[in-house]
Amino acid sequence: MKTNGQVLDLSVDLEKEQYDWKKDVIVNKPKLLEKVEEAEKLDNIARIKKNIFLIKLVINYPKDDTDGLINIDQNGETMVLKRDALVEELKQIEEAQTIERARYYLDRLKKGISEIKTSKINDINLNRWKEYQEILTDSLWILEKRDTSGAHIGSYWGNFIPQIPNQLMLRYTKKEDWVIDPFVGSGTTLIECRRLGRNGIGVELSPEVAKEAKNLIKKENNTHNINTEIITGDSRKVNLKETLYKFGVKQVQLLIMHPPYHNIIKFSRSNDDLSNAPTTDDFVKMFGEVLDNTTPYLEKGRYLGIVIGDKYFKGTWIPLGFYIMNEVLKRDFSLKSIIVKNFEETRGKRNQKELWRYRALVGGFYIFKHEYILLFKKKK
Repeated sequence: MKTNGQVLDLSVDLEKEQYDWKKDVIVNKPKLLEKVEEAEKLDNIARIKKNIFLIKLVINYPKDDTDGLINIDQNGETMVLKRDALVEELKQIEEAQTIERARYYLDRLKKGISEIKTSKINDINLNRWKEYQEILTDSLWILEKRDTSGAHIGSYWGNFIPQIPNQLMLRYTKKEDWVIDPFVGSGTTLIECRRLGRNGIGVELSPEVAKEAKNLIKKENNTHNINTEIITGDSRKVNLKETLYKFGVKQVQLLIMHPPYHNIIKFSRSNDDLSNAPTTDDFVKMFGEVLDNTTPYLEKGRYLGIVIGDKYFKGTWIPLGFYIMNEVLKRDFSLKSIIVKNFEETRGKRNQKELWRYRALVGGFYIFKHEYILLFKKKK
């Protein structure tokens, strides 16, 4: 079977669960294009709408297909489309008030079927942008629970939810691009790299944590045959050039950082650990050293994503997120977005919601329910 010019084995893809039969539809690409072009040539809007109605009828009720529009013959030139997105496009044509508007929508549909339009930084086909409902574009992320599928675990103190690196990689990388995570922890980013087909390098200060992360990553199937490497060391000093050289790479396309939120959680006894920084100023200074050691390897025009939360100290709100943002902006970066993500529960506050509510009422503060995802673009 062919889809978008690439030869695919339908049975194999189904085993990989790349198709969702409840949400996807496999169509005969030449036949669908033929039907759209026929409608585009009509000079009567009522006739255009009738033709589109018949296409939509077949998409919704394949048993009514008499023209071979729904074709799963592996010898045919077929393609997979998101059913709801296709139906929405067809419905928009049906609801057009003028023949000019109907033809505009028809031309857009035709491009979505026949042409792939991507940017330099991701694989999103902009001619079929409505299909990417799973990709978030708002600045408020409500994520109810952590993804614990596959090799992901939720037991490591301070690890962040896999949906964050997943979203950042879908938006800001292409398949086979390179990603660096200087605070790799339990390996969340590199597990997502394996899932999405991105090469990943992680740095972890603790040898024990690094060893466990390597074991977890190995449990995730490497179906895309990409590279995942963990370096045990200090992200302020580690020689990334040496590791990149080993893979024949000079620069990477995305940096994802999830540093400690200063000393809220102590991750080790090492003085090199940011969670042991004596003061907030020291923490910010140490983080700046991580930036100076890693960002030179980020390709110009590409993105840096930082996940960070604030903290309280002696009854005062310490805006770590904004301190870190200002530290990045001292370098060759522009701020693209500040995303606020809900922060429903931590291990330290689990089963203590009423106690924390009482403390908030007594202490005159508000309970942390959010953290930031700061997005920066390296200037060209």
